Amino acid sequence: MDWSLILTDTDRLYEDIRYELKDLKKALLVGAHPSGKAEECEEHLDELEALSETYGFEVVSKVCCPIKKIDAGTYIGKGKLEELSIRSVELDADVIIFDDEISPNQQRNIESYFKKPVIDRTELILEVFAQRAETKEACLQIELAKTRYQLPRLKRLWTHLSRQSSGGGAYLKGEGEKQIEIDRRLLRKRIHKLTEDIEVVRKNRQTQRSRRLRAGIPTFAIVGYTNAGKSTLLNRMTGAGVLSEDKLFATLDTTTRKYYLPNHQEIVLIDTVGFIRKTPTSLIAAFKSTLEESLYTDILLHIVDVSHPLAEEQAEATIKILDELGAVNKPVITVLNKIDKCQDQTMIYRMKIKYPNTVQMSALTGEGLEDLSQAMMETIKGLRQVCNLRIPQSQYDLVSELMSDGRVIACEYEENDILLSVDIPKRLEHKVKEFLV
Repeated sequence: MDWSLILTDTDRLYEDIRYELKDLKKALLVGAHPSGKAEECEEHLDELEALSETYGFEVVSKVCCPIKKIDAGTYIGKGKLEELSIRSVELDADVIIFDDEISPNQQRNIESYFKKPVIDRTELILEVFAQRAETKEACLQIELAKTRYQLPRLKRLWTHLSRQSSGGGAYLKGEGEKQIEIDRRLLRKRIHKLTEDIEVVRKNRQTQRSRRLRAGIPTFAIVGYTNAGKSTLLNRMTGAGVLSEDKLFATLDTTTRKYYLPNHQEIVLIDTVGFIRKTPTSLIAAFKSTLEESLYTDILLHIVDVSHPLAEEQAEATIKILDELGAVNKPVITVLNKIDKCQDQTMIYRMKIKYPNTVQMSALTGEGLEDLSQAMMETIKGLRQVCNLRIPQSQYDLVSELMSDGRVIACEYEENDILLSVDIPKRLEHKVKEFLV
């Protein structure tokens, strides 16, 4: 059958605008805001512009749209869409990018106005990640996130195939619906396979973490908003040579390095993937094995670009994601980075009040590195505790563990008990509580 004979005008439109994102060049950015939030919307569009440029788009215009409420069908309303559609033609834009996540139905309806591809912030972030993923682990995580994102949007890709009815009026599934069902099954199978592969990666990470815990070496996870200077700090401290660019998500892969503090204390530094405002839920889920490094370390180094006008909001976005991961109760050193570029001293004051254990520095120049090292040494002291214990010899396995993971100050034998004075990690406190003297 010649399917073109039964295509509607709308079907032909969607057949025409199926696209490869890499083939598009010029982007029109759209944000929506309630009354009184125009300045905040503009700042968010500035970040979306940075994301777009990181991917390789040329941003031809940024538009903030005031709305009373989100339109269920078109997000910002038909009148505004018609106005923006005309503008996109005048600017010769290839793609329209919305700052907020839009539903598959909204995406389809908006495209019918623009007659151009429309994507949202979530899809752009996923594409930036896909573009920059290098290791097998990162590629697996990105593919899983993209597949989950595509699953509810399949209908949009197959509107050029229509449903058919038999001559007698009985409903029969058309080729388009059949293809959607086939693709859904394939995507679900792929999601299952990717999830299994990532679980293997997660178990490997668990093994590596177990080794570090047994070694008793304090671990620091470097966390923070994307482009806050995490990789620059790691390079400054360890000479790791990790890629460090003035771009969002310059690096996606976790890097682990040993480092010796001025008091010769050996530590492990772990550089994690950067966070971002409105991080897609699918991305957090896919990168959970990587982000869990923040959960299983001893101390967090929270890097904040204090020179950025949205430094407070970026810091809060990071804390929110750490909260979702269950890592907020760990000791945190807040590093106010890029002080050499900071023009707003009140920002520094506000951040120091909000986050008590704070250090000012420039990872680029090394200014403040001594203060950071001192803060790290002081925080490590809080990870350990000297305990005086009386342990029955029948529980010598516990004594062996304490001797392995702790530092024995004194050891005596009295009848059937072992008297120990030992400096141990606080993670072992619950094991020795009943033996304290």
